[in-house]
Amino acid sequence: MNHSTSTSPRIALITGGSRGLGKNTALHLAREGVGIILTYVGNRAAAEATVAELQALGSKAVALQLDLANSASFPAFAQAVRTALQEHWQSERLTYLVNNGGMGMHATIEETTEAVFDELFNVHLKGMFFLTQALLPLLADGGRIINISSGLARFSLPGYAAYAAMKGGVEVMTRYMAKEFGARGISVNTVAPGAIETDFGGGRVRDNAQLNAFVASQTALGRAGLPDDIGAAIASLLRPDNGWINAQRVEVSGGMFI
Repeated sequence: MNHSTSTSPRIALITGGSRGLGKNTALHLAREGVGIILTYVGNRAAAEATVAELQALGSKAVALQLDLANSASFPAFAQAVRTALQEHWQSERLTYLVNNGGMGMHATIEETTEAVFDELFNVHLKGMFFLTQALLPLLADGGRIINISSGLARFSLPGYAAYAAMKGGVEVMTRYMAKEFGARGISVNTVAPGAIETDFGGGRVRDNAQLNAFVASQTALGRAGLPDDIGAAIASLLRPDNGWINAQRVEVSGGMFI
């Protein structure tokens, strides 16, 4: 059942696509003619501004509200995606799913509350699992899934235990998805960014000069990462001629802690 999607419009759903790495990924894909459905949690104005940027690049784009922590909302969200596909693209299928949405949390194991742990779990692991389940009927045979992890699942920095544990789960889940979805020709990979200059986690890497310098000193290419480094890498993994990479963890960190 490995049906080609080459004759259909290429359409990507990117969770958390209104800002940060999700937005950057959307911009890179839009430049390659991919239609975009992006999700946002609460900031509709930022989401609509990103949609306008994507449309200025000649891409069809739409923003849908989604709270990854609320899995009970996923069936209704899937129906909203189905409607958007039909209205904007006259299509029944997504080509790509980029499970990017999430938030950073910095706390030692001693400081981590159960509420924080549960929020990280609900968004990064449970949310990603059941959102993918809900959207699987809408994903084209031969489509692609990218799950976003973190360099912190490979190397350990104090203060990220709960967050990194969820991302470790994401990396295992990616391999199982690749195994189970392979019969439909769907490839599934993990992209694991290193430290990136965004507003993620309160913008610590971007705004804390001491931390930024530390990251640069521990990175083979001598600087902290930029959003363009990640968006470009994700877009390259989703190109039509790059479909044989599957079940892999691709770290995009400039060679951090090697």
